[in-house]
Amino acid sequence: MLLSLPPESYLWFKTFHIVGVVVWFAGLFYLVRLFIYHVEAAELDPPVRQAFEQQYELMERRLANIITTPGMVVTVFCAIGLLLGNPAWLKQGWMHAKLAFVLGLLAYHWLCYKLMGKLSQGECGWSGRQLRALNELPTLLLVIVVLLVVFKQQFPTGAATWLTVGLVVFMAGSIQFYARWRRLRAEREASNAA
Repeated sequence: MLLSLPPESYLWFKTFHIVGVVVWFAGLFYLVRLFIYHVEAAELDPPVRQAFEQQYELMERRLANIITTPGMVVTVFCAIGLLLGNPAWLKQGWMHAKLAFVLGLLAYHWLCYKLMGKLSQGECGWSGRQLRALNELPTLLLVIVVLLVVFKQQFPTGAATWLTVGLVVFMAGSIQFYARWRRLRAEREASNAA
């Protein structure tokens, strides 16, 4: 039996679903960035390294528990409310695809918690470069999910779509290139100073 919701409830669920998505993604974007800084702190001198690692661990935990996870909970709760109000969406292909990508985001969220635990134990085997690549994944998933929501059954496959995908890939590549360039420049400056 489906719940009979007041007509304005759709707008409330939609509003808080969007707010939840914004908060969730803000947390996901910054959390992995903190992981990168945490991993790269290992290159510092021991007393400084310990202080930075403790600070990053605190920031990661607070960000994950106070912002990122509550944003995810609000997003999922309001999505359930939206689906209860519009059960016909569950029969549409775009919603199936969206839910599959959202499951991917939930797995990404879980992976972030796993990495956070490994970092706090000093057992993370990920490099800063690998984490930078991982940090680009939610951007790609966000673009895909938004396209699915906006276009629904008329998902675009034309030049604009491929231009958008290309732009996201270009941005991700540029970020990787800049990080590599910055690291090589720092190494060059260090060798020149020595």
